[in-house]
Amino acid sequence: MIIDCHGHYTTAPGALQKFRDAQIAGLKQNLDLPLSARTPISDDEIRDSLENAQLKLQRARGTDLTIFSPRASAMAHHIGNEITSRRWTEACNDLIHRVCTLYPENFVGVCQLPQSPGVAPVNSADELERCVEELGFIGCNLNPDPSGGNWTSPPLTDRHWYPLYEKMVELDVPAMVHVSSSCNPNFHATGAHYINADTTAFMQFLTSDLFSDFPTLRFIIPHGGGAVPYHWGRYRGLAQDLKRPLLADYLLKNVFFDTCVYHLPGIELLLKVIPADNIIFGSEMVGAVRGIDPETGQYFDDTKRYLDALRLSDGDRHKIFEGNARKVFPRLGRRLRGNLK
Repeated sequence: MIIDCHGHYTTAPGALQKFRDAQIAGLKQNLDLPLSARTPISDDEIRDSLENAQLKLQRARGTDLTIFSPRASAMAHHIGNEITSRRWTEACNDLIHRVCTLYPENFVGVCQLPQSPGVAPVNSADELERCVEELGFIGCNLNPDPSGGNWTSPPLTDRHWYPLYEKMVELDVPAMVHVSSSCNPNFHATGAHYINADTTAFMQFLTSDLFSDFPTLRFIIPHGGGAVPYHWGRYRGLAQDLKRPLLADYLLKNVFFDTCVYHLPGIELLLKVIPADNIIFGSEMVGAVRGIDPETGQYFDDTKRYLDALRLSDGDRHKIFEGNARKVFPRLGRRLRGNLK
């Protein structure tokens, strides 16, 4: 089985964005638009949004199952207040649930969290529990910077985040560290802000004892880990200078990297530096880069093609395409075993 750990509903029906636009317009009048104001979305509209996009590409590229979440750039936790974020989050997660209900063989849900600047992360725990226990989701996307590029929150390793981590451990679900849109003109969202956040999260983990406090807590750092694989020697050296344990001993049991790297040399480097036990196949399709690479004639985000070009052992190939996803998302493994009965 080929499991893609990183997919977003970037092609959601237009009615979802209409609700968001109305919600934002209401903020100017100090109105919090209720969920009942949503324009109904039919099952056929959902099917139409997927059949010529994610589902078409799944079939063409030979992937079986996508771990699917709301569009990351649209989370925009910096807009409005806590109620704004909660209602928008519920609308997005409910739609993901409908996708997974219509296509249970193709998609499994990961939730957005209702984060807001200055609001305690534990306030997101109820929505996480709803999505996992009631909607059958298997993980969450965690934004380390709800301020949208201004970085006003404490580091991910601060006790500020601990109550949410306790809920993650209780539910046995991982988080993908994933920022949203940037309102800071210094940081292009997908070209800088995303990669900065990936790199920043890893360095925060390196300098902390978070995983001593939460031995079973699991994070996926997307986009190939940002700058981390390219500068692995720097991080090993910093860990040594800071008298930290070996990275393999205190980070790689809890931190994993996806393969959303959009050229073959980048994938080759990732596999040379990071153990196969810590790499999970992901493509982010249809996502940050949608075009065709003129050097190859293939889509940039067809990351399976890059992996297929490498000489991987059967064991490593199984880990990257399936085994590690089952390990990092235990609820996925239990679900798939149930499907086999």
